[in-house]
Amino acid sequence: MNLNVPLTIALSKGRIFDQALPLLAHAGIEPRDDPETSRKLILETSNPRVKFVIIRASDVPTYVEYGAADLGVAGKDVLLEHGGDGLYEPLDLGIARCRLMVAGRPGMPEPGTRRLRVATKYVRSAERHFAAKGQQVEIIKLYGSMELAPLVGLADLIVDLVESGNTLKANGLVPLEHIADISSRLVVNKAAWKMKHEAVTALLEALRAAVSERGA
Repeated sequence: MNLNVPLTIALSKGRIFDQALPLLAHAGIEPRDDPETSRKLILETSNPRVKFVIIRASDVPTYVEYGAADLGVAGKDVLLEHGGDGLYEPLDLGIARCRLMVAGRPGMPEPGTRRLRVATKYVRSAERHFAAKGQQVEIIKLYGSMELAPLVGLADLIVDLVESGNTLKANGLVPLEHIADISSRLVVNKAAWKMKHEAVTALLEALRAAVSERGA
């Protein structure tokens, strides 16, 4: 794939990166260094006009929105929290699939007049979900070990990503309500979409073809 301008793609290490690599390879873009062993935060690729910036998953939309990266790959959970006003989201890559769920102890009694406490790092998504139900809750922001919160009495419920459900089950919790299906999306900076439209579109179409072939 020949690009007429340089492009910077924001990626995060881990599951999303691992599953995005085959799609990017289909477009002729592969990292020259192993991101798991390299300490570099900017990686050269097999395409001399494309670079990867390696950042936290939650920072990908911010880097793309403010133009530090032209494109990025981010989970829909992160995009729901970010808001995404400064981004285009042209392609669902169909990778890193899971569900955003409300979970808690099975057979939990109705709270009556007491306001439920909900532990989550997905504060905006949780607030929107319970507001849509007309239910007032107290949100407690946590950054990890979400399943612990109901076990020690910190919260009644959690809002978290669920893939297999095994972690919930191992901690005596069950999924109770579905909020959203989650997968990773290609996001594009709005200025890059205009100023680098030919190159961005070429990459977009190559990734769309890779997604289609993978699903065939």
